Amino acid sequence: MMNLIREKFAAALCAVLALVLAGCGGSGSGGVASSTPQGCDSSSCGGMYLGLTDADGDFLTYTVDVVSLSLKKANGAAVEVLPVSPRVDFSQLVDLTEFVTAANIPKGEYVEGTIRLDYSNADIEVDVGGSPKAARIVDDSGNAVGIVDLAIKLDNRNHLFIAPGLPRFMELDFDLAASNTVGDLSLSPIPVTLRPFVVASVEPAQSKEIRVRGPLVSVDTAAGTYTIDVRPFNQATARLGRVTVHTTDQTMWEIDGTPQTGAAGLAVLAAEPAGTPTAAFGTFTTADRTFTAERVNAGTSVESAALDALTGSVTARSGDSLTVRGVTLERRDGSVKFMRGDATLTLGADTKVTEEGGGTLLTTDAISVGQRIRAFGQASAEDATGHVTLDASAGRVRLRITRVAGLVTSANPGNLTLDVAAFDGHRASIFDFTGTGSGAASDADPTHYEIATGNLNLNLLTPGTPARVFGFVTPFGSAPPDFQGRTVVDYQEVTSLLSIGWRPGGTSAPFSSMNSSGLVIDALNPDIGARHTILQAFESIDITTLPTPVRLVPDTTARGAYVIGKPGQVEIFSDFGEFAAALASELATAMAEGLTSTGHFDSATGDYTTGRVLITLKPVN
Repeated sequence: MMNLIREKFAAALCAVLALVLAGCGGSGSGGVASSTPQGCDSSSCGGMYLGLTDADGDFLTYTVDVVSLSLKKANGAAVEVLPVSPRVDFSQLVDLTEFVTAANIPKGEYVEGTIRLDYSNADIEVDVGGSPKAARIVDDSGNAVGIVDLAIKLDNRNHLFIAPGLPRFMELDFDLAASNTVGDLSLSPIPVTLRPFVVASVEPAQSKEIRVRGPLVSVDTAAGTYTIDVRPFNQATARLGRVTVHTTDQTMWEIDGTPQTGAAGLAVLAAEPAGTPTAAFGTFTTADRTFTAERVNAGTSVESAALDALTGSVTARSGDSLTVRGVTLERRDGSVKFMRGDATLTLGADTKVTEEGGGTLLTTDAISVGQRIRAFGQASAEDATGHVTLDASAGRVRLRITRVAGLVTSANPGNLTLDVAAFDGHRASIFDFTGTGSGAASDADPTHYEIATGNLNLNLLTPGTPARVFGFVTPFGSAPPDFQGRTVVDYQEVTSLLSIGWRPGGTSAPFSSMNSSGLVIDALNPDIGARHTILQAFESIDITTLPTPVRLVPDTTARGAYVIGKPGQVEIFSDFGEFAAALASELATAMAEGLTSTGHFDSATGDYTTGRVLITLKPVN
């Protein structure tokens, strides 16, 4: 569960590459036919694997079609590496890297890629006053966006080298905050201006929890492993290579709605037929090149042809009827839709309830207000207002790790109290906590939200500072405490978002000084626009009012991703000095239009320490 916070290291990703490769043929030449160019053999081609993820943005759903991805060598030779065209909700990949494909491509040094996105049928929703509201993607002139091609120039220090027997991994990170500027919230639909930023990393600077999904091929109980065909997203028939999943005595299982632990879970899986849906979440080790599952869902505990699935946050409960918002509905026919309105979830005496990573069945009382859930059952057709009811009376509900963010009001050993701003990105004001307490006077109060923290270290938490807590809401009707915390992230670890926009036409002088040690933002620039803030948790800092100018300084503890974006192209640097030099050269003939960065701000010095800066430039006509 701890890995829901971004704490995986980049090298761990590489271990899966050889593992998947072994399942596809063992040497990098025996991969999936649909993604293997004609003429590839063991001496002329090597393995390349693609993962998709997303940097956080202010969207409830951001669903687009990823049409293609091609890679290009320095000599101009190109190869297509995406054998399918998945429809992807990037807002669901913030804490997760999803394996998309395994491909065999000609050996050589690849220096550039091109990704094609199709916004023709995009589903984009933003939060307005606590409710989803449709958005429309437009270009700088306000015209609707359809097909978008973006060239991605790889970091000079980290080109993609493909060789026989040496599989490589490339992660594509679609930065929603940098790529989109939300317009007038009073309009319907809301205009969102697109300037796409896709950060490609051969060795990702940040890595996350890894998910590998697909139908079961076989089980080896003696070895403690099982093998699947990799099948991401909602691809019904795609076969994108194989992976062997290792399990341990600590692996937590949920199969057909029933929790298991360790070898008992693997034995149950062994009795399932080939083709049973599975989803494994786990870690990789480089020493023996194995993927070890921390938890596994299988059978009807995964979206399938048997049951419809609903994911969202419980905003109210009355008896066995629950109101759920921010709903993604996956029907058994394979269709997926984000529901703009609330959905209703009904429970029954036979509803099975489990907890993500838990080992026992729970009662339906475990589902309370604020809890994020994934429910399986029979979904109704949409009524005239778009409302849907999912009947889980003969189905199941899984409690998912829930994220609570707020300001600390008190912190004592074993107990933390927050003034909550949001539950999983939904503002606290939309939740009705009636019935959550052991009595009416004990109902949860989001302004004084009591969290049991056990032995977690709260020493760095002080009143008035932001914090995030990961865990589960206390069962309905039994608060206080209101929440059972499993992980606490203090103020010093909460990253902030720096966002600046300049007036139409941009500026040639966004920085008062710039060199390899830092970029000082000119907050007095007359061309600075309405966007000039540091969003730290839920506190917005206007940088034009600060006594000390903000200086972007590189985070030297990890490889960075510093990106220059121009129309139809992004160029990536891992070295801050090279980025600063290239940026100075570009600004001689281009204007800066916008900048985003994530990192940590020191108000005393003005330093904004970052490993990620993305700046948009517009060439001078």
